[in-house]
Amino acid sequence: MAVDASERQRLIRAQVLAEGEVEFGALAAEFGVSEMTIRRDIDVLESKGVVRKVIGGAIAAGKAAEPPFEARANLEAASKQHIAEAVVARLTTHETVILDSGSTALAVARAIRGANLELTVVTPSILVALELADEPGTTVLLAGGLVRPGELSLIGAEAMEAFDRYSCDTFVMGVAGIDAERGFTDYHREESAVKRAAIRAADRLIVAADHTKFGRTHLVNIAALGAADILVTDGAAPEDVSAAAAGSGVEIVTASTTRVPRGLAT
Repeated sequence: MAVDASERQRLIRAQVLAEGEVEFGALAAEFGVSEMTIRRDIDVLESKGVVRKVIGGAIAAGKAAEPPFEARANLEAASKQHIAEAVVARLTTHETVILDSGSTALAVARAIRGANLELTVVTPSILVALELADEPGTTVLLAGGLVRPGELSLIGAEAMEAFDRYSCDTFVMGVAGIDAERGFTDYHREESAVKRAAIRAADRLIVAADHTKFGRTHLVNIAALGAADILVTDGAAPEDVSAAAAGSGVEIVTASTTRVPRGLAT
């Protein structure tokens, strides 16, 4: 992967913000450069306050800023596809479903296409709405509000009030962090407020999050772990999260790399 130093540092920054930590050796192999070159890149990022060096690599400095949507969409893309398929396997025909904003929710929208579920979808995401706008039998309701640049999500009082008007079956929510004690957290205050409004509007909460979200706590608390009915992920949850989920009645579903036929999911 031949890129210049500035582009390599941009990609490293996106990766460390999305994953929380990086290793010198893995980055060197990924970019086809020496570990010394990677260490110099990390020095630059550390001087900007983005990362902090540790033995063998670097971690995000403090409460990390939210990575750009495009960077998040590209990271763990295959895992998000499997998670999305597992989520869709747990939806039923003619449900009213709230689909969150974010890259994982967009993956779920793509997995809905062709599933013949004839859903009513309520969403604060312009990208999700566009993805499902011409899906046969699907009704799409787009929340109002202020457009958040980059994310193309709708935030603010109007977006929150939109969910007060609806009573939905399921909310499929994406998050940036999952912790046994802190529960579900995210980067952005107004977007998190919209998530909380959507939780109140739905009878069932499915949280869709890849394994990199475990053990992270971000700025804004969304809800306790026990607020979820189902947590769909792509790897084994840490023991403390598994124990807390079991104690709260949360079902943890590990997405298979093999597509689950509809009607066979448990």
